[in-house]
Amino acid sequence: MISSIIVFIIAFLSLIALMIIHEFGHFIIAKKFGVRVDEFGIGYPPRIFGKKIGETIYSLNWLPLGAFVRIYGEEGDADEYRSFSGLKIWKRVLIIIGGVVAFWIAAIIIFSAMFMMGTDLPISDGPVDGLKNVRVMIVEVLDNSAAYNSGLNAGDVVIGIKVNGAETAISEISQFKEITSANRGKEIKLEIIRQNQPIEISLTPSESDASPVGVGLQRMATLVEKYPWYWAPVQGIIFTWQTTVSSVAGLFSIFVNLFSGKGIGGQAEFAGPLGITVFLANAASYGIGFFLYFIGMISVFVAVFNLFPIPALDGGKLIFLLIEKIKGRPVSVKVEQRITAVCFFILIALSIFITIKFDIPRFSEFLKSSLSR
Repeated sequence: MISSIIVFIIAFLSLIALMIIHEFGHFIIAKKFGVRVDEFGIGYPPRIFGKKIGETIYSLNWLPLGAFVRIYGEEGDADEYRSFSGLKIWKRVLIIIGGVVAFWIAAIIIFSAMFMMGTDLPISDGPVDGLKNVRVMIVEVLDNSAAYNSGLNAGDVVIGIKVNGAETAISEISQFKEITSANRGKEIKLEIIRQNQPIEISLTPSESDASPVGVGLQRMATLVEKYPWYWAPVQGIIFTWQTTVSSVAGLFSIFVNLFSGKGIGGQAEFAGPLGITVFLANAASYGIGFFLYFIGMISVFVAVFNLFPIPALDGGKLIFLLIEKIKGRPVSVKVEQRITAVCFFILIALSIFITIKFDIPRFSEFLKSSLSR
């Protein structure tokens, strides 16, 4: 229970770290162009404390939902040299996309670390589509079960089952369950790989327990092979690009289907910050490599989403700058603020709906699973 909560907190802090990196991208480019930055905050107000260093207040705030940067003149109400609105358009564009680029830089670093260590991932039964090292792993052994009494351990890989001398190779969880259920009360032999060594373990599946052997299983495969440190960054850049392309295609498909009236299709799997944190915590249970894979994917996805032309997102701000470039004058401050406020309200309302509808049930299941361990 305690370890699960610690993992959950680490997962949550990892998401916050991504948001801090995003805002730091805006911050560092603004500083580079000499714009006055009034505040760089972690979390959202009300403020816990803040310290002014130079002209910028660095603050820690009560609502741990991300980070923010207050840039002088960003609201369009100042036209001085050191204000955001007083800059040339191309400089303002760079400040805006600085946050998105920060997401991509973070993804490259994360994916590079992933390639340095190699990564396995959990997969479901069925075709493996070229994945390597597909295996069925024991991830949990129940107390006082047949598995427990026979000496099976979490981390053991099941490669085969012998029944009356006839061996069946095991590559899917369903095979294991079918054979063990069909041989309740009969001695069988499991062919196991433990610490790269093959061993054979005999046991008798229970005739009365719901799980005849008493193990939790997960099918695993190698997602990323291990690369030397000098080649891993190259693979990290390539993988970030590939992930970006697939994220753009996926998001574009979602929007096309929504606006065409087709819907998203299938079972919708929406997630807000709480749900994503649960996903990250579950990913961590399969190892640091899969955790890095998941958070790297989130970094790329959020970067792409931020570029969509929606007011209140970076892409929306770029649209206002494009209009200013075409018209030769900026959009009215009041008009821009009202449009942005409406879109921000919609995004917040959608986030609350997703949290209540999808994330809280996921978190409840996570807590139940943690308490049962």
